[in-house]
Amino acid sequence: MAYPHELPELGYGYDALEPHIDARTMEIHHSKHHNGYTNKLNKALESHNSLHGYSAEQLLRALPTLPDEVRTGVRNNGGGYFNHTLFWETLKPGGSSAPRSDLGGAIDSAFGSFDKFKETFSGAAAGQFGSGWGWLVVDPFGNLKVTSTANQDSPLSSGSTPILGVDVWEHAYYLNYQNRRADYLQAFWNVVNWDVVGQKYADAKGGWISSV
Repeated sequence: MAYPHELPELGYGYDALEPHIDARTMEIHHSKHHNGYTNKLNKALESHNSLHGYSAEQLLRALPTLPDEVRTGVRNNGGGYFNHTLFWETLKPGGSSAPRSDLGGAIDSAFGSFDKFKETFSGAAAGQFGSGWGWLVVDPFGNLKVTSTANQDSPLSSGSTPILGVDVWEHAYYLNYQNRRADYLQAFWNVVNWDVVGQKYADAKGGWISSV
């Protein structure tokens, strides 16, 4: 999706992820925070016609090459737009409990087991100082890695492809969990859409293979 970027629909109701993520948090998060990043990204790009044909993903991958006057706006608001879009896509009411097929095997290979992966991922997200994200990414060599980023920085800008992310800004959980980030992260696993994550893994692997 290129300029003007539009706030994506969730595909489910604000209350669909309860009790794990409450409806009021979802409403504020999507309609206020994500919408704000969308509008500010469009504002940053408004006078840069040469960038209007690019998606947020493409802009973030090319972040170091963007004009100085637009780079920070794309980093912050393009990151916020893309990160949240992926976040909503990888959530699902009553999500499956574990990944299937290729992704499940790749996780076992990279982390030792699915439980060890969850421990590593939750640890990275919990340990992110201040606002940010925890990520499962496919790195530039096609390997699965767990990482975290501050604020709205995206792994795309360092060459990796995120396939699962968890928002650990306080606006993502504070109404229900207050300062209990660990409890929020434990609840998160109940609503992951592993079918979508698995497809993103397949797409990222395919893109890596075709680029070699």
